[in-house]
Amino acid sequence: MKRTAEIDRSTSETRIHLKLTIDGTGLSAIRTTVPFLDHMLHLFARHGLFDLTVEAQGDIDIDFHHTVEDVGIVLGEAFRQALGDKKGIVRYGTARIPMDETLADVTVDLSGRPYLVYNVDLPKVKVGEFDAELAREFFQAFANNCGCNLHLNLLYGENVHHIIEACFKGFGRSLDAATRQDSRLHGVMSTKGVL
Repeated sequence: MKRTAEIDRSTSETRIHLKLTIDGTGLSAIRTTVPFLDHMLHLFARHGLFDLTVEAQGDIDIDFHHTVEDVGIVLGEAFRQALGDKKGIVRYGTARIPMDETLADVTVDLSGRPYLVYNVDLPKVKVGEFDAELAREFFQAFANNCGCNLHLNLLYGENVHHIIEACFKGFGRSLDAATRQDSRLHGVMSTKGVL
C-alpha cells in the first residue's frame, strides 16, 4: 500500500495544495510565500525522507500567522490520511538534534490523541520576516490535525534560527521513525487494538 495523501484546503485566509509520500526519498517542492517556513519544510522533508509538495497562498499582507498555521493543519491531515489505520507502524519516534550551539529533542507518539508539549522558550523576535513564536503555532496545528502527541524540548541554544531548525529536523526524523513499518507487528501497536 502506498502511503500518500493529497489535500486541497481553501479558506477566506489561505489556499493550500499539499502532496505527501511517507515512504519517499526527501524530495520537496515548497512554495508557501513565507521563505523561512519554506526553508524549515525543506529540512523537515529531507531529514524525514518524505516527498513533499506544498503550494500555499495566504493573507501575508496582514502577517504570516494564518499561512503558517494552516500549512501545519494540512500537513497534519496529510499524515493522518496517509497512515490510514496505522497497522504495522512503530508508533513512537524520537530524535535529538544538534545545530551548532543548540541541542533539541523531539518525540512523537502517533496515538490518535492530539497533545503538544513545547518547551522551546524563544524570545519574541523575527528570523528574517518570520515571527519566531509562529513555530509553536505550526506544531500545535500539526499535532491537533494529525492526532499525535508531539513533544519538543530545547535542551540549550542561543541562536533562534538554529533552535527552530533543530526542532524541524528533529520533527522530520522522529516522524520518520514513528511511521516506519515493522513486519513483526500485526495490527496496531496498542493493547486497545486501535490508534
